[in-house]
Amino acid sequence: MKKRRKIYLDYASSALPASANPGAVHELGVKEKVKLEGARATIAKILNARNDEIIFTSGATESNNLAILGLVQNFKNPHIVTTNIEHASVLEVCRHLENTGLARVTYVPVEVNGIVDPKKIKSALRSDTVLVSVMYANNEIGVVEPLKEIAKEIRHYNKKNTKKQSFFRVFFHTDATQAISYLPINVAELGVDLMSFNNAKIYGEKGVGVLYVKKYTPVTKIMFGGEQEYGLRPGTENVALAEGLGRALMISEKVKKREIKRVTKLRDYFFAKLSKAAFDIEINGDLKNRLPNNINITIPNIPSDLLVVELSERGIMACAKSACKSASGEGSYVVNAIRMKENKEVDSEIGGVRFSLGRWTKKSDIDYTVKALSEIFTKLKKWYH
Repeated sequence: MKKRRKIYLDYASSALPASANPGAVHELGVKEKVKLEGARATIAKILNARNDEIIFTSGATESNNLAILGLVQNFKNPHIVTTNIEHASVLEVCRHLENTGLARVTYVPVEVNGIVDPKKIKSALRSDTVLVSVMYANNEIGVVEPLKEIAKEIRHYNKKNTKKQSFFRVFFHTDATQAISYLPINVAELGVDLMSFNNAKIYGEKGVGVLYVKKYTPVTKIMFGGEQEYGLRPGTENVALAEGLGRALMISEKVKKREIKRVTKLRDYFFAKLSKAAFDIEINGDLKNRLPNNINITIPNIPSDLLVVELSERGIMACAKSACKSASGEGSYVVNAIRMKENKEVDSEIGGVRFSLGRWTKKSDIDYTVKALSEIFTKLKKWYH
């Protein structure tokens, strides 16, 4: 049988035939669409969600924007409840809504350990509240927030007030970006209506993320130009990145139990070594309800940015605050929030240093880091003590 000739004449849709536009109805476009939907189905299965509840975005920042802006724009004079240590992509959206008069926001302060009290979330709910947004695990201090308990409070509130004429149903969003690799992510068990995460935090390529949108949650698009992603996110999908996210999530789930056990031992070893070091440290965040890979400390009187630079000179890459805010001259608002709660003196330069462990971290890396911290402390103490 003679081989069928193929001529690609859809360069205006996608200049690379090997990655045709998944919205095209020709053979190559259909193949890309099949790949895209396969990735969507993989992610949906892992999250215990429907395929049409998985929306691909460019990353968690866009997912958070879509979740919040896409929901509140459907209500008149809405009210939002969040915490004072959320990621900037939540806090800055909330501040924008406040500044433009499009929503009112209550920022519930976390406790001294960095964990928000579900009862305080409940107390902040009002008749005009439409959204609660609380991150699953904090990106700086690694504390795990009580999502299930918060979801329970919201369900009880909704059930109690559902017959009131002026009542708005409260929806629950979580930024789960830091939690994906180490915590349960079954959306039904968590009790969330919206959940954001990205590929970069699960060892995948940057540039792709997911927003889980529970069926019948009133989210509408915030960008315009196409009807991709069930009408919620216009623009040609990046099929290769979507497939990569699906694969990365499968691997993450496969190794999760083993990695939790291994990394927790390394984290506890790190804390134990620090406790025996010749310099004082303060641990930021709860020690028990904490991600297995997070160590966040303050060395009193020594600026965190200076510590990060000194560590970098010794080949150790750490962070003084969220990487999204690293260009800012301000200190960590997360660390300062819990220090204020403890009635400690707040110095925006001091802040905290975050060490985050991963699949390639070894015990020898920790030994070297603690030794380096001792050397740095000896070098700097004469100027800062």
